[in-house]
Amino acid sequence: MQATPSPKIQRIGQPAGSPMLDQPRLDRRLQGAPQRQTWTEYEALHEGLSCGVWTCEPGSWRIVFAPRKHEYFYVIEGRLRLHDSSGAITEVCAGQAAVIPAGFEGVFEVLEPVRKHFVVVEPPATGG
Repeated sequence: MQATPSPKIQRIGQPAGSPMLDQPRLDRRLQGAPQRQTWTEYEALHEGLSCGVWTCEPGSWRIVFAPRKHEYFYVIEGRLRLHDSSGAITEVCAGQAAVIPAGFEGVFEVLEPVRKHFVVVEPPATGG
C-alpha cells in the first residue's frame, strides 16, 4: 500500500509574479483613490481560506465584512487605522497584528503606505 504524500508547506513572504491591482470601489471611497496590490500565495477555497501579501497607498474607504468572513493581518511596514461604526479607532503599525471580525462595518484608513501579510477565513455555508 502506497502512502499518500503529505501536503507541501507554502511559505508566505516575498511574493513572486504579478499582483492583482485594484482600488476601493468609487462608492466607498472617503479619501483618495489608493492603489492596492494583492499577491494571494495560498488558497484552500473549499475551506474558505486564503493568505498572502497586500500593499496599499494612503487613503480611506468604507468596508463591510460578510457575516462569515474574518481577517487576521500582520503589518510589515506602514500604519493604518480601523474605525468601527460606533466611532472607536484601532491603530495598527509595523510589527503589530489585528483581526477584523466577521460582520465588521467601518472605515479602513491607510495613514502611511502599508505592506501586510493577511489570512482571510470565510467558511462556506453549510446546507441545512
